[in-house]
Amino acid sequence: MLLGFVAARAKLPALVGYLVAGVLIGPYTPGFVADTALASQLAEIGVMLLMFGVGLHFSLGDLMAVRKVAVPGAVVQMAAATAMGGGMALWWGWSPAAALVFGISLSVASTVVLLRALENLGILETFNGRIAVGWLVVEDLAMVLVLVLLPPVAEALGGTAGTSAQDLWRSIGKTLVQVSLFVALMLIVGRRLFPWLLWQVQKVGSRELFTLCVVAAAVSIAWGATKIFGVSFALGAFFAGMVLRESQFSHRAAEETLPLRDAFAVLFFVSVGMLFNPVVLVEQPLRVMAVVAIIVLGKSVAAALLVLLLRYPLNTALAVSASLAQIGEFSFILVGLGAALKVMPPEAQSLVVAGALISIAVNPFVFKAIGPLQRWLLERSQLARDLNARDDPLAELPMTTEEKYLARQVVLVGYGRVGRHVAMALRDAGVPFVVADQNREVVERLRAEGVPAVVGDAAQPEVLVQAHVARAAMLVVATPDTLGVRQMARNARLLNANIEIVVRSHNEAEAALLEKEVAGKVFIGERELARAMTDHVMARCTQV
Repeated sequence: MLLGFVAARAKLPALVGYLVAGVLIGPYTPGFVADTALASQLAEIGVMLLMFGVGLHFSLGDLMAVRKVAVPGAVVQMAAATAMGGGMALWWGWSPAAALVFGISLSVASTVVLLRALENLGILETFNGRIAVGWLVVEDLAMVLVLVLLPPVAEALGGTAGTSAQDLWRSIGKTLVQVSLFVALMLIVGRRLFPWLLWQVQKVGSRELFTLCVVAAAVSIAWGATKIFGVSFALGAFFAGMVLRESQFSHRAAEETLPLRDAFAVLFFVSVGMLFNPVVLVEQPLRVMAVVAIIVLGKSVAAALLVLLLRYPLNTALAVSASLAQIGEFSFILVGLGAALKVMPPEAQSLVVAGALISIAVNPFVFKAIGPLQRWLLERSQLARDLNARDDPLAELPMTTEEKYLARQVVLVGYGRVGRHVAMALRDAGVPFVVADQNREVVERLRAEGVPAVVGDAAQPEVLVQAHVARAAMLVVATPDTLGVRQMARNARLLNANIEIVVRSHNEAEAALLEKEVAGKVFIGERELARAMTDHVMARCTQV
């Protein structure tokens, strides 16, 4: 708690403090040494609850919204990072199995670290935030599959006597059959049984019994997955979360188990810190630097290039690359599994923990560098400017667009929950509007429906120009990105001095700043919702 507090005050993720705490009470540092066997048992519970939380918040809809960039991007980026880390390990003289586990452990970022970073920056609900989260969801799903397939693959790559390609495929096939049976049972029986059980417990009205039921379901499914089907605790806990998500009480389950999940997650990170031998920083500083370089630079550059190749803006590429410039919980789980399978050399865990500590510590500064780096690139690189303004059929309205959408129209920026609601009202009223959104899939779908739309970051003036904001009657900004909103408003005023501007906000302080700079109408979510509810209640009371 003390070291987590110090880390938080130093503007670092508290997770750094938890890892350092583990180092201090571990067997490789002088002073008190904690019970490593007990720490390992608590860490297993922490892994179960962490994976349960991932499953409980897994949204297939959110993933599908960004699938065209998140799925191929995550797969190729993981392959590239695995190749870099594995190739380096082979160069050091490690076995193929150790190199594979080590490379994969460097390829996946921490969902816990990313979500907290995006929340602190206020960009979790933005388009770039959704892409980053969707990307990590794909990585998490891939890592669940890796945890299932690693034991038979590692056994074959470890050079066990008598092991052949046929034995390898037979072992993988058996594992996949077991996993398929478990998944089928959970989808057919579990998704009906456990939500029903949760409903029965909820009717009793006991809060602690409800919480106990959720935790018991998570741990029981994880245990059953291992003992009956031979799959990992992690996969079982993940599916426990997915199954309970089907219940109407999923939000309550997530809320009431959060303190328990956080507590055991802390103990998991402490137990990981206990595996770290600080001597590796002195004896193998070059290897530590190489690991950090792969995590912070190698993965980030690969991700940025992939996003740009998929024709997304430069700021999206930089945001995604910053999101992936760290490793965390899955890396620890995987390297722990590698140690249990006896395929990893002793220093492997220390190298991974050192890479995690350093990368997580510098990740906030990487995020802060996005804006200055983008400005520097645009000022000094013609290639960056070309990428920012490249020929894209979705970046401008078709030549066949009707005149009513080119003058006195409403320019609607953002087509999320708020944007869709505004668009529906405009459509019902017969008011012409043009949508500007960063999600290519959204723009493609809107055009297929006959709605004029352009893709791009509306904070860039060229996007507003393509939406014909110079002749528009109103600009409606329905995105939650405060900094981007301010830039959009300034650019819109420069292009159309008389345009009316309507924006959304989340709190009073932010709204006051926007009203001062934007000189338009600002709506605050909670305040406007409260006002609408009050108006409805008063109207009903008057009728009564």
